[in-house]
Amino acid sequence: MFAQLENVAERKLALEARLSEPQLASDQAEFRRVAKEHAHLAKLDDLYNNYKKVTKEIAANRLLLQEEDSEIRELVRADLVELEIRQDELIKALRVALLPKDPNDEKNTLLEIRAGTGGDEAALFVSDLFRMYSRYAEQQGWKVEVMTSNPTGIGGFKEIIALISGDHVYSRLKYESGAHRVQRVPDTETQGRIHTSAVTVAVMPEAEEVELDISPNELRFDVYRSTGSGGQSVNTTDSAVRVTHLPTGLVVTCQDEKSQHKNKAKALQVLRARLLDKMQREQDEKMSADRKSQVGSGDRSERIRTYNFPQGRVSDHRINLTLYQLDDILMGKLDDIIDPLTVHFQTEALQIMQ
Repeated sequence: MFAQLENVAERKLALEARLSEPQLASDQAEFRRVAKEHAHLAKLDDLYNNYKKVTKEIAANRLLLQEEDSEIRELVRADLVELEIRQDELIKALRVALLPKDPNDEKNTLLEIRAGTGGDEAALFVSDLFRMYSRYAEQQGWKVEVMTSNPTGIGGFKEIIALISGDHVYSRLKYESGAHRVQRVPDTETQGRIHTSAVTVAVMPEAEEVELDISPNELRFDVYRSTGSGGQSVNTTDSAVRVTHLPTGLVVTCQDEKSQHKNKAKALQVLRARLLDKMQREQDEKMSADRKSQVGSGDRSERIRTYNFPQGRVSDHRINLTLYQLDDILMGKLDDIIDPLTVHFQTEALQIMQ
């Protein structure tokens, strides 16, 4: 680890020189890439410098333990305890910073929520979860755009797909993929019995066109009349679009826009994300025998979380985390779940590297 860190300062200076080159400004994509790497190395260099400073202070204090004055020795021992705790924290932070970066972490994200078992109650919970993620996105300063939805007549959704755009969206939401279970008394339940329903959440990094080589011959487009609550152009023109990827059988439909062209563009955007997600999951399964034991595996058949309304409890089963903050979490205060998941994943990754 320390051999890698010795080269950080030199690499950072080289990137600073590169950023000052006038010709780099004409290539915005390369400029962003260099600036991003420089920012990462600057943070790493600061951590390493702090580590070296603390290490020197520890060495100096250990020499002071040889002093004859007992009061000085006691003060030094107290300082050493704090310095050694700080040193351990810096080592841990350095190891995390040196972990291989997930190339998708900074991408925008397609959030797909579907009703599972539970009928109307599951559809209503899809709406609840979408509202929860939308509020979290608002708190983070992200933008949410509904790509396609299939609403029910009672305020729920059989399915809703949204594009969430902003800084580090995927890195914060990638552990949300899986089956989310809800336990509560439905409004239609006259005897007060608790029902259990489930929805599935899929979090997929947005795929850029350059990442996937999709031949036009691999796609079939069907247009049809939109269904829904009516309105201008809805139910009157063939604006809805269904696109099928023939090699995989993946199908995406979009009818939210009045324009067939816009629906087609959105459907292709969702399809690309699903194809990229499928390819990456297949690669992960081949490359990592440990994948199923890791947090954030993305297995959508796995029950990852339970929302228990009678007890006001939310439990994440992957890390045995239970919080009695159901109302706050449904209002979008997700950091109390996302942060422990991130730490757990980083710890698992560090153990694999050692």
